Amino acid sequence: MSKISIIIPTINEANNLPLLLSDLSSIQKEGEIIIVDCGSEDKTIDIANIYGAKVFISKERNRGLQLDIGAKNSKGEWLIFLHADTRLTHNWFKKINSFLKGKKNIIYYFEFKINHKKIIYRVLEILVNIRSKFFKQPYGDQGLIIHRTIYFKNNGFRNIPLMEDVDFLMRLNQKKDLKQLNFPIFISSRKWERTNIFLQAFKNWHFRRRWLKGESLKSIYSDYYKK
Repeated sequence: MSKISIIIPTINEANNLPLLLSDLSSIQKEGEIIIVDCGSEDKTIDIANIYGAKVFISKERNRGLQLDIGAKNSKGEWLIFLHADTRLTHNWFKKINSFLKGKKNIIYYFEFKINHKKIIYRVLEILVNIRSKFFKQPYGDQGLIIHRTIYFKNNGFRNIPLMEDVDFLMRLNQKKDLKQLNFPIFISSRKWERTNIFLQAFKNWHFRRRWLKGESLKSIYSDYYKK
């Protein structure tokens, strides 16, 4: 069994994927890279093949489903779920190895950093890291590192197109088993560049509140991706 499986959901990520796959090239002998695509019309799949990733296809544009397809087709002892527009430090795998030799019940996630120099993003980083570390509410773009027994014991990511990360973490019995790593993942600023970052943060909070109150994800999804 491979030591790790890195699972990346994609849709038209040809511009970002080469950068992330380059960061992951150091783990070729230690595991596998799994791309689960849901209908890219660019060169995403070609790029994945060039880098030697295993490619699976989701018939739905549904990130929860994509992540679960990746997990169910993985061979690794540890599953690492990453977004395609993230970057890792050059020595990330060396640092992470010591953690993977520890307790299998711990779910790890990276320190939140945004790949942009604007000062306003430093404020957002502080707020997100406080939420994650002290309130045990990390999101999927911070990377989630889960032992496969814990993943399947908790029934994995559900077949939902939005908030699959929040849903999964809410179903954990022991929130104390969530642990932030002491080194970062770098997250693309693209989703904040078209709007005010605090307005977007409020919208995200409001979408989550609507979902927790029982509103259907179909209507929330429609509003979330409204242009």
